[in-house]
Amino acid sequence: MYTDDEDLVWEEIRTEHIVQDEWIDIRRSAYRFPDGTEFEPYYSYSRRDYVVIVASDEEGKYLCVRQYRQGIKEVTTEFPAGGIERKDGKEYGGRKDAAVAEEALMAAKRELKEETGYVSDEWCHLITVPSNATIADNYGHIFVARNCRRESGQDLDETEFLHVKRLEAEEIEKLIAEGKFQQAVHIMAWLLSLRRQG
Repeated sequence: MYTDDEDLVWEEIRTEHIVQDEWIDIRRSAYRFPDGTEFEPYYSYSRRDYVVIVASDEEGKYLCVRQYRQGIKEVTTEFPAGGIERKDGKEYGGRKDAAVAEEALMAAKRELKEETGYVSDEWCHLITVPSNATIADNYGHIFVARNCRRESGQDLDETEFLHVKRLEAEEIEKLIAEGKFQQAVHIMAWLLSLRRQG
């Protein structure tokens, strides 16, 4: 579609890893622009890919979770979600490392069951989208799960403390309108799931 994109590509000429541990890779880079000028610093980070699940149960209620988010220092309402596990044990890695990553649908099924105790036989992939193309290299894999049924209790990670809430569609719409459904990718997932129904 676009034929002149090569004229827009920046060349990364230097990179310093400010923090690079098992959890995250935060980088400071210098770039050469298409016109030959150079600029720094640009900061970026690498985290693992993740899944978000717009899940509804057999009564048509949506499975949401309430949990504390340290970035905004508030308890949020959002959809079940979580990181795609990696065989190398790292919590980050670009798409070139896809061979060491869990398959996205398997991660979605695992996260839904771990966070809510629910399972589904009706899955639909909506979209895979960069999490924040400006500063991050990870992607969100968005799924819909319908007719979910409770199969077990929660099986949370040691850093997870969350409550499951079953909400009507109107309640989610109200939370979004009031700024109380505070994850941008989750709002996108909601809107795409509604468009898919229509």
